[in-house]
Amino acid sequence: MVVTEDGLVHGGLTGRILGAAMEVHGKLGPGFLESVYEEALAYEFQLQSISFERQKEVPVFYKNREVKKFICDFLVDSRVIIELKAIKQITEIDKLQVVNYLKAGGFQVGLLLNFGQKSLEYKRLINTRKQNL
Repeated sequence: MVVTEDGLVHGGLTGRILGAAMEVHGKLGPGFLESVYEEALAYEFQLQSISFERQKEVPVFYKNREVKKFICDFLVDSRVIIELKAIKQITEIDKLQVVNYLKAGGFQVGLLLNFGQKSLEYKRLINTRKQNL
């Protein structure tokens, strides 16, 4: 676990991710489909040498049995899950989706990025559980 001076887990990496997302939002603005932002963010990650996997499958276990796989939009540096939205407003359901992805995959930090507003909206979500389900 990497904690930065400000006390954030993977704070340096999430800061770089948010900077890349802000660059994309600044150039494209709101109004596109989520898939457009995903493509642009992947390109921005490449430009900024940020290691990532797109549409990453992560298994969900129940009592030691894999019951399903979820697909996150990005897994950055094998540590941070990113879920993209292009909606009017982030809801509690959107946040819970990311938290459940974190729990299922055993990841600590996730970012929920919403490109659907005038300014980039984001939520930094933490998994307080140490292991997957």
